[in-house]
Amino acid sequence: MSGDAEKLRDIIGLDSELNKLQDLDVLLERILQEARRVLKADAGSIYISDGKNLTINYAQNDTLQSQLPPGEKLIYNVFTIPINKKTISGYAAATGKPVNISDVYQISESAPYGFNPHYDRVSGYKSTSMLAIPLATNHGDILGVIQVINKQGDDGSVIPFDDEDEIVVTHFAANATVALQRAQMTRAILLRMIKMAELRDPKETGPHVNRVAGYAVEIYERWAIDNGVGQDEIERIKDNLRMAAMLHDVGKVAISDVILKKPAQFTNEEYEIMKSHTLQGAQLFVNKQSEFDELAQLVALNHHENWDGTGYPGHIDIETGSPIQTDSSGRALGKQGTEIPLFGRIVAIADVYDALMSKRVYKSAWPEEHALTEMRRLAGTKFDPELVEVFFKVLPNIKTIANKYKDPEEEPAPAESIAKS
Repeated sequence: MSGDAEKLRDIIGLDSELNKLQDLDVLLERILQEARRVLKADAGSIYISDGKNLTINYAQNDTLQSQLPPGEKLIYNVFTIPINKKTISGYAAATGKPVNISDVYQISESAPYGFNPHYDRVSGYKSTSMLAIPLATNHGDILGVIQVINKQGDDGSVIPFDDEDEIVVTHFAANATVALQRAQMTRAILLRMIKMAELRDPKETGPHVNRVAGYAVEIYERWAIDNGVGQDEIERIKDNLRMAAMLHDVGKVAISDVILKKPAQFTNEEYEIMKSHTLQGAQLFVNKQSEFDELAQLVALNHHENWDGTGYPGHIDIETGSPIQTDSSGRALGKQGTEIPLFGRIVAIADVYDALMSKRVYKSAWPEEHALTEMRRLAGTKFDPELVEVFFKVLPNIKTIANKYKDPEEEPAPAESIAKS
């Protein structure tokens, strides 16, 4: 079998793998990874279209990645470019046609597009061969662009992408687009569920839940690598965890907006009512049909448990809400330490950090240095201390996610006490 035939067989085999992924961000990362692998590309980026602009969602670079310590991930800048014929990716999106360039530093002056060497200079990396492929639906709508860089020859040298590469990656892009449409639909459904919660609680916004979910995946992935978890399991968990983390506070749909929108500290009675959102959220997933349902229930129920046992709702029966283990006053004992499921411990860190860094009706956003000091202070009491260390290891990645999913008009202000939440 020829090399090109093997590539096509590989691509066809990937179709089912891509269709297993449900989360949009996890899928985008995987699409770029697999496109680079099949084409033997050293680097690449994937962009998503909003109709007028392309926004980078992931960037990968094996050469730069190899220079990092084990477990660290490449940091990239989040930026947007217009869909027009002036840039390589913009041209691919504007025309719906692939752009194949053997050397981006030797683009003809007659070409409508050019190459900006700024990121090469900043990173110390030299882009040479480049292939940009639009992600187009059957109706011709452009969902995004895959851009792969520096094809690797058998001797490790950089060589141009050829016509067969275009054929292979175009087939891959067509199938990836179908998976992408499905993932976008899944994301839209999740965001509609979150919108219902937002009607009650103004802080449950799309950007907030996307940040919390993104942070949670970064923390889990680094923890899993450090603890020897296999790559296949990591990828499967990432897909389900990201969606589950988005729904961590979905139970707030059952809480009165008189309480949730109160711009002040809760009374003790109000606080007890508000705390029931963990149980209400978990009960939505009682009839579990998938691993996603399992993780969503674990996250909803446990993301307010504290490492030292002072959190809520504690040891309760999910279906009835009745205490299983009680203290001397008959209240449910809080879970502590590793009694708290891993994913609850992870989302707790992600949720509190985002709350500290975000403006709320009852507080201003904290300056970053104050928020990080608070996260350190809470290690061993509110948070799993091991996971706090992991959080700081992946902090650069977390900042990238925060930049990708910004709230409008965020303004840091002096630190204030955290309202009960």
